[in-house]
Amino acid sequence: MNKRATPVTDFVPHTDPAVVEDLRARARATRWPDAHDGAGWSLGTDIDYLRGLVEYWADGFDFEAHRTRLAELPSHRVEIDGIGIHFLHARAEARPDGPAPMPLLLAHGWPDSSWRYRKALPLLTRPAAPTGEDAHVFDVVVPDMPGFGFSDRLTGAAPDVRAVAGMWAELMTALGYGRFAVAGGDFGAHVVRYLALDFPDRVIAVHRMDGDLPAGDPATLTQEERDWIRDSQNWQAREGAYSAVHVTKPQTAAVGLTDSPAGLAAWIVEKLQSWSDCGGDLESVYTRDEILDLLTEYWVTGTIGSSIRSYRAMVEIPADQLPRRVEVPSGFTMFPRDFKNAPRPWLERMTNLVYYSEPTSGGHFVPFEDAELYVQELRKFLGTGI
Repeated sequence: MNKRATPVTDFVPHTDPAVVEDLRARARATRWPDAHDGAGWSLGTDIDYLRGLVEYWADGFDFEAHRTRLAELPSHRVEIDGIGIHFLHARAEARPDGPAPMPLLLAHGWPDSSWRYRKALPLLTRPAAPTGEDAHVFDVVVPDMPGFGFSDRLTGAAPDVRAVAGMWAELMTALGYGRFAVAGGDFGAHVVRYLALDFPDRVIAVHRMDGDLPAGDPATLTQEERDWIRDSQNWQAREGAYSAVHVTKPQTAAVGLTDSPAGLAAWIVEKLQSWSDCGGDLESVYTRDEILDLLTEYWVTGTIGSSIRSYRAMVEIPADQLPRRVEVPSGFTMFPRDFKNAPRPWLERMTNLVYYSEPTSGGHFVPFEDAELYVQELRKFLGTGI
């Protein structure tokens, strides 16, 4: 678990103009499949929607404005055990009359990157009110996982989420933070779980958006927990084909996703639509430019293949790690349109649960979908006197 970090440097993410021109040419030359009349999103990506998005990507999206947005981010870079890591680091506004800032690491999942938290980051660094829980501010650190975003594109096996947790602990050491809070969703929920398990003396509190499925003898589970497993299995049958591909044959999928902008867009946009609280209308939650910011970054970095290979590493976590109980103060927010909403009794059994919330809105990407709601949840949890 010992990691070594090089000195932190400032970093400006780069998008090569030649790569952008190639992207445009490929998008314009898309060979479109036929589509079932009236299928919409029911068979996967809505081809009519996708065609409009890809045409805009080729001839409407402002790549120069995207470069400017990237340049304005508080981006930095460090090497940890030889892997280059890109991360955002924004310090809280100085407030001599308010609570001291709390260091907070935010961990992302797939199919995103630090993109997930870009809207939440500035809200966390300044107070929402003069007093109370909304007065709390944070020094925020948002790293891109290895093989994601502007971190190094891996050519070998991806580190598993426990190894990533060790890297993030070293990152916080390099930034001068001895103790810190952590929060995450999707892969990030697993990363912060292992941060709390393996570095309990350093993690102040851990907030997650989902819980791990039970492992072991089903006879030891409550009926509510067995129902949860059944519902999760039903979801996997309906929606989980992508995950099975990522775990078993990621390199096969990576060929088409790396070669075709339309293919990449189809693979990711379908998840944004399916997992977000958008009522079926993707652009009620995200603008086209926000969607294409994410897609463009996957394209110019060529990280779609390395990102999906992370699923193989995830399932290779040793079985004896799964039933470990988190003793660090834990908070969970179960957003209704997310898909791993664990029952409270299970979370009470497996964690030191001090906060549990079920908002009436929000999906898998709620830090981007509704940043104010997400930040409110974090402040409620982290402002409870932990």
